[in-house]
Amino acid sequence: MNFDLTKIVRPKILNLKPYRCARDDFKEGILLDANENPHGPTLKEAESCAGLNRYPDPHQVEFKTKIADLRNTQSSFKSENLDPLTPENICLGVGSDESIDALIRACCVPGKEKILAMPPTYGMYSVCSDINDVGLVKVPLIVEDNSFQMDLPAVLDTLNKDPEIKLVFITSPGNPTAALVDPKSIEALASQWQSGIVVVDEAYIDFAVTGGSAAPLVNKYPNVAVLQTLSKSFGLAGVRLGLTFASKPLAKVLNAMKAPYNISSLASEIALRAMEPESIFIMKNSVQEVIEQRSRLLKDLTSLKHVADTQVGGLDANFIMVRILGPDNKPCNELAKVLYHKLASESKVVTRFRGLEYGCAGCLRITVGTKKENDYLVKEFAKTLDSLAR
Repeated sequence: MNFDLTKIVRPKILNLKPYRCARDDFKEGILLDANENPHGPTLKEAESCAGLNRYPDPHQVEFKTKIADLRNTQSSFKSENLDPLTPENICLGVGSDESIDALIRACCVPGKEKILAMPPTYGMYSVCSDINDVGLVKVPLIVEDNSFQMDLPAVLDTLNKDPEIKLVFITSPGNPTAALVDPKSIEALASQWQSGIVVVDEAYIDFAVTGGSAAPLVNKYPNVAVLQTLSKSFGLAGVRLGLTFASKPLAKVLNAMKAPYNISSLASEIALRAMEPESIFIMKNSVQEVIEQRSRLLKDLTSLKHVADTQVGGLDANFIMVRILGPDNKPCNELAKVLYHKLASESKVVTRFRGLEYGCAGCLRITVGTKKENDYLVKEFAKTLDSLAR
């Protein structure tokens, strides 16, 4: 393929030398090189915080090795004998949001170049484009058939007409759509467009039962990057740890850009514990419970009067979308918004109103809770909706 990273990454970023920090060379011994406090944390009961007076490991190789091994076994493309992921394919960030921002800063010249997103989609692409003074081009997902899949011909046509677009963001599974984007369409885009980076945001990938991660594709297509997080399936949103899988040259660029100690020692320790076999077993069981409750929740809610009986989007995330219908049996934002507010303020059940998103008129996005939480949600949802629709 004709992909040339030097034509995508901004020259000053491409030539950036990473900050050389104290922990690059030595991590053990009498450490008098980083101006740390040798007396330990100045906290009450500091014994439980041993080591926090030292800067964290800037490279996190042990964690990167374990997450790479995990994703090598969970790919939609594992039958293709792709080169396995290694730590050199990974850059860590403070959540996926830092990863999104880093890719935009690396590849897009402010005030000139652009990114492409596919609404309805994750709102941070727009926020980061504004912060970085980068243009945002929108090519909507296919909503007419309720599939929320990528419109590949329209995307390619837009890219071919606009050489200033350097990044394409694909959320798969989608947010708020919960739909896994066909992996073959992602591969088709990567093979037909080499003028930028195809970024696949896989925050919810472990909840998709019809396909696995696209991460190993980065070793087949150097113009593909895949974002993941420990926030969802691993239940570690408070740790704020995200990952970018990329070709080794692109990962090297991203690692050169990042702050030297962006992942704290506490986050690193918890991330490593999450990679232990027992923890992976717990994660998979948790995901399975969500999948079972997800189907049950969708069935219960779509059986209610004034809720569309057809599935909105996919069943590939830890949430669902349902569409609220008005008296004319059409999607009704007004009723959906009042329902959302009453559930939150009176029933103390907080969902998300998504009716203003493209193709999502009348929709509420609902995270799948525990069985007890879902029981209460269904009861309050039915009662409140019935009272509002009278």
